[in-house]
Amino acid sequence: MGHLWTPWRKKYVQGQHEDQGCIFCLAAAAEDGVENLVFFRGMNNYMILNRYPYTNGHLMCVPYAHEERLEDLDRDTRVEMMDLITKAERVLKEVYHPEGFNIGMNLGEIAGAGVAEHLHMHIVPRWAGDTNFMTAVGSTRVLPESLVETYQRVRLAWEEMD
Repeated sequence: MGHLWTPWRKKYVQGQHEDQGCIFCLAAAAEDGVENLVFFRGMNNYMILNRYPYTNGHLMCVPYAHEERLEDLDRDTRVEMMDLITKAERVLKEVYHPEGFNIGMNLGEIAGAGVAEHLHMHIVPRWAGDTNFMTAVGSTRVLPESLVETYQRVRLAWEEMD
């Protein structure tokens, strides 16, 4: 019998989060790279890989503005967000060839937001059969690619696409 190891998820699963501030504000202030998973910065938003992805290629578009509600963002930020999400969809189609996408945001903790105080948009590539018993029974996702490899593939495709 083989073993599936996901040690990076232990703190997340056990709820052991250090309160060092808003993870999205911290990521925005840090140097880009595999460590913080930021692969593109726009004028009002940046693009980042989800550290706990549903599938490989799970991206997020995050405004620099620390806001909870979409209505509190200025028009330029909202417009740029949609442009970046559109490009993300094209990049993920090229890199992963998904059969569909889940694109959206959860506003407020009751709506399912993991980080309710700083809104962000998820872009999740989907395939038939990409969910299985591991998620439902074991609270574990099986990803065939490391975050480092995903970061490198997405960043390269992003830079090459106009």
